Amino acid sequence: MAKAQGTLWVVATPIGNLEDLSPRARRVLAEVDRVLCEDTRRTGRLLAAFGIRAELVSVHEHNESDRVPGLLTLLAEGSSMALVSDAGTPLVSDPGFRLVQAAAGAGLDVRPVPGPCAAVAALSVAGLPTDRFAFHGFLPPRAAARRAALESVSAGPSTLVFYETGQRLQAFFEDAAAVLGRDRPAVLARELTKLHESVYRGSLASLAEMAGRDPDVRRGEAVVVVGGAPAQPAEENEALLRRLLPALLEELPPSRAVRLAAKLTGQPRNRVYRLAMSLDGNDPEGPPEA
Repeated sequence: MAKAQGTLWVVATPIGNLEDLSPRARRVLAEVDRVLCEDTRRTGRLLAAFGIRAELVSVHEHNESDRVPGLLTLLAEGSSMALVSDAGTPLVSDPGFRLVQAAAGAGLDVRPVPGPCAAVAALSVAGLPTDRFAFHGFLPPRAAARRAALESVSAGPSTLVFYETGQRLQAFFEDAAAVLGRDRPAVLARELTKLHESVYRGSLASLAEMAGRDPDVRRGEAVVVVGGAPAQPAEENEALLRRLLPALLEELPPSRAVRLAAKLTGQPRNRVYRLAMSLDGNDPEGPPEA
C-alpha cells in the first residue's frame, strides 16, 4: 500500500515576543519530520526555547530553487515539513514562494498555521483605514528607484504598508514626503512586540524630521503605514482629467493613456474613454478592453 503524501505546513513564528507562538504552531513544529528555515541557528534557538528537537533544513533566497525538487520528492514520499521564516509569517517579504507554489502545483498538501505578521500588527494599531490596504514590502534601496516605486503607488486610495530597515528610514521618509505629499498621514511602528516597541504618528514630513533628529527612531526593524491619497472633489478631478488626458494621448497609445488617466484621476474608465474619443473626433463604439 502506497504511503500517504506528507504535508507542508506554513507556520508563523513570533516577530519578537516568544509568547506569541501559538499552541498549534508548537505542536506542528514538534511533530513534523523537518523544519525548513532561513537561518538554522536562529530557528534552532526558537525551538530550543520550547524544548523542541527537530531536523533543520536551510531554505533561503540563495538556495530555494535548488532545494525545491528534493523537498517535493520527500513530501510525495510521505515526509511532513514546517516552513518558517526568521520571524513572522513566511512568504511576507520572506523566502518560500517557490516551494509553496511548486508544492501546490504538484497537488501536494499545503496548510497554514497562522500567527504573527508585522504588517498586520502595524495596521491594527495605526489608526488608518484598513478596508483597503496594499502591502509593498521593502522598496529599492537606491533613491531613484525608491522614488519611482513610490510614484507608482502615489495616486491610489488604499492605505500603504512598507517594511524598512532603520538605517534607511530617514531617506525613506524624505522620499515619501517628496513623492506622496508632506502632509500625508503616516505611522512608524518599530520593534513590534519587542522590549523597545514604539509607535510614532504624524505626517510624512514630521516623521522624516523625527528620524533625522532622534537616532533611537532609526534603530531596529520598522513597518511604515501611510494613508491613501486624499479624495479630490469631482470638479477638481474633471479639471485634472481634461488637462492630463491630451498630454497622455500625445505620448501613449489611446488604451494606455485611458488606463493611466483613469488611475490618476479616479474617474471611471468608460468616462475617460469617451472623452479620449471625443478629443480625437471619433464616435466611440465601446470602451477598450482592460
